[in-house]
Amino acid sequence: MSMEKISGYTYGETENRAPFNLEDLKLLKEAVMFAAEDEEYLQKAGEVLEDQVEEILDTWYGFVGSHPHLLYYFTSPDGTPDEKYLAAVRKRFSRWILDTCNRSYDQAWLDYQYEIGLRHHRTKKNRTDNVESVPNIGYRYLVAFIYPITATMKPFLARKGHTPEEVEKMYQAWFKATTLQVALWSYPYVKSGDF
Repeated sequence: MSMEKISGYTYGETENRAPFNLEDLKLLKEAVMFAAEDEEYLQKAGEVLEDQVEEILDTWYGFVGSHPHLLYYFTSPDGTPDEKYLAAVRKRFSRWILDTCNRSYDQAWLDYQYEIGLRHHRTKKNRTDNVESVPNIGYRYLVAFIYPITATMKPFLARKGHTPEEVEKMYQAWFKATTLQVALWSYPYVKSGDF
């Protein structure tokens, strides 16, 4: 994927520092059993997935589009899907796939996870793309979406001739990384002191 400027993609430029730090991340990684080997296999997954990103997004967008209660979060006030909004989010979603695999999970990464959480929550939803849409994504769907974003990944990981064991390790690393990120995105949804 080219490194073209993606509207709203502000990795490393976010205004808000995350209210969690590297020690919090270390403990959360331990909670999801994310280890150094997972970092290695995530990078390998990034190499495998890089030229498949658009096909992965076709799969995910097809899933969302076939479920009106999920597509709802990308609709205009009249209830129709906002195609420009969907396209803008798709470009950032493509970067998210590669960032998940290739970025260092450092403070800049944490800050951007916080930003992503805010953009799903009423705190900042719709602002990035200056759209009029549903004001908040229900938290239950962030959690529930871990499964389709993980389960659909395995066939893509298996396409480049890696052994079943390597594919499984890439898959498990992806699963852990996705769970880790959704846990971080939960911050704006929980009451103060409950995170």
